[in-house]
Amino acid sequence: MDRAYLLRRSARAALPPPAPPAASPLLLLLLLALPLLVPVLLLPAPTAPGAPLPVPSARLATAREAREAGAVGAVVAAGGRQAPPGGGGAPAGAEAAGGRVPVRAVWPVGPPRAEVVRGWRPPGSPYGRGHRGVDLAAPPGTPVRAAAGGRVSFAGAVGGRGVLVVTLAAPPGAAPRRITYEPVRALVAVGTEVAAGEVVAVTAADAASHCAERCLHWGLLRGDAYLDPLSLLPRRPPSRLLPPG
Repeated sequence: MDRAYLLRRSARAALPPPAPPAASPLLLLLLLALPLLVPVLLLPAPTAPGAPLPVPSARLATAREAREAGAVGAVVAAGGRQAPPGGGGAPAGAEAAGGRVPVRAVWPVGPPRAEVVRGWRPPGSPYGRGHRGVDLAAPPGTPVRAAAGGRVSFAGAVGGRGVLVVTLAAPPGAAPRRITYEPVRALVAVGTEVAAGEVVAVTAADAASHCAERCLHWGLLRGDAYLDPLSLLPRRPPSRLLPPG
């Protein structure tokens, strides 16, 4: 074998192995910053000021009546702010003390005064079980009176049920109260000013309503809360025994 070849081979074997290529400084920075970047990338996007917050979906406990309340609440938004289900009641005196305009109120069915077949029962949560109004005994065709004076803000069908909404007067900046009736056939147009006791509708036999063929569902809202409609009516003073003579 050629002696020169053997010498070259021995010289190459004695050389140290080549060093691995040096890592790029930019790559090293990225590797060091990666633990800090991951939490930042996983953070939710910021919400713009004034944008509505996402609302988690939930199943309604009482399917039929809760759907009706939600649909009517959405319709009421056409005359003001949207009213999702839920909320609590307040007496009529508290309305005036809180800056509300006092109203003269009457029973929407009668005289004689209609029987309350189901009272107001506020739900424990916005989507909870309850009854967001008062059901008054009234067969189809019964005249319905405005429980208080105000402006008709909606008159039409919602989910197969006739609905009438009357918005009451309120001081500037205050959320107005709104009275709802269903199932009804409206006798007044949107924008009409009505007085307490004026006939504004007749009850209807809409099968989509839980009150079909038997009652009138009477509701009251203020802002985004459902209230007890009976709180509109004046309270009778307690009975007292008078001395004879």
